[in-house]
Amino acid sequence: PNTNISNEGVYYQRAQFIRRPEDLLSIDHALLAVINVGGNRYTFPWSTLQQFPLTRLGRLCGCRSLEEIASVCDDYDEARKEFFFDRSPSAFRVILNFLAAGKLRLLREMCILSLHDELNYWGVEMAYMERCCKRKMYTRIEEVYEKERREEERRKKNAMQRVPVEETQYRKVMNWLRDMVENPQSGLPGKIFACLSVVMVAVTVVSLCISTMPDLREEENRGECSAKCYNMFIIETVCVAWFSLEFLLRFIQARSKLDFLRGPLNIIDAMAILPYYVSLVVTEEDPALEHERPGGGKGYLDKLGLVLRILRALRILYVMRLARHSLGLQTLGLTVRRSTREFGLLLLFLCVAVTLFSPLVHLAESELTGTHDFSSIPASYWWAIISMTTVGYGDMVPRSIPGQVVALSSILSGILIMAFPATSIFHMFSRSYQELKMEHDRLFENEKKRVNREILSFET
Repeated sequence: PNTNISNEGVYYQRAQFIRRPEDLLSIDHALLAVINVGGNRYTFPWSTLQQFPLTRLGRLCGCRSLEEIASVCDDYDEARKEFFFDRSPSAFRVILNFLAAGKLRLLREMCILSLHDELNYWGVEMAYMERCCKRKMYTRIEEVYEKERREEERRKKNAMQRVPVEETQYRKVMNWLRDMVENPQSGLPGKIFACLSVVMVAVTVVSLCISTMPDLREEENRGECSAKCYNMFIIETVCVAWFSLEFLLRFIQARSKLDFLRGPLNIIDAMAILPYYVSLVVTEEDPALEHERPGGGKGYLDKLGLVLRILRALRILYVMRLARHSLGLQTLGLTVRRSTREFGLLLLFLCVAVTLFSPLVHLAESELTGTHDFSSIPASYWWAIISMTTVGYGDMVPRSIPGQVVALSSILSGILIMAFPATSIFHMFSRSYQELKMEHDRLFENEKKRVNREILSFET
């Protein structure tokens, strides 16, 4: 108890809030500095401020003239010897706690960005902040910087569009094409283009599922093609032709062809389109290859058929094209990119637990009871993974009591490990969704204003 009382005494000696103006009369200004932050007065011992010489308050200790004082604070009352700072009193509570107790922590009700600005103003380094608070602040700052970078790119893009250039027929066509393929809200052509793209993706997925039916597979193995197979080929050809046209239009209207080719979604588009043309070229060469290889041609063609089926299966990548038009898929991708640290921790926890429980179940089942299901520790890894992820296929089941105890421990550990980062990822998903939704709404409003301006200019 005596230790707590002495600690509290030290705390309140290092910083004290002045509630009544008459208390200022009894202050020894040689020992205490009077700091007025947004109307709230505090007293700090000069010895406390000297411990933080790089902060704004610590720099007051070295001020010897009114000019030096004016360079540090916003105003100085020479009669009261009071230093005034025109800053937020609520934000100063964080600085007050740091100077008094040496601990820098976030306040729940305070904006992180505002606190970051306050820390820069008061000269307090983020190195003093607690690790959990520091990570939260860094994450938020990175998000804001990324948002500001996108805003700056958008402003530059709009500024380039506003540059007065000669409005040639070619530029008019490019602008119209760019609005149609990139901005569904630009008008009726953009909406029709986006709807056709989504419909073609749906048709491609359905045709891919139908092409794996047993009757079509048997016809393909026999080298035959019925009317149903021919119709499926026609549908696939139409879809690929549309996707090829869309890819070509996007490439033509792109301002930077290199940036377009390096885009992730554009790379996925190319990977989904090329297998169709590769399969056409290889299929046309099949008869010649069969004649050239009388002895080993059969095995070669079997392998070639497998390669063709794998290439056709890559058509499922067309589903990724929906990310261009789906806010939910865009949110999912942004969440995964921002939550790489959480997913890395989840993978690390899972690997450590699998490495721990695999030898234990192998020891309990193989060494103690002689069961052959868990023949080795690497073979037990598969059981540990499906158990900790609560899948449980049932292909490997511990029979002994020690093995079942290990299984219960691994399942409970898996539930806890999977639940640890779930809350953080969920909050990241919600924040990413709100940011993207606000950005889309802002783009929609800007597009409406642009259209209204064009209508007004046309009428005038």
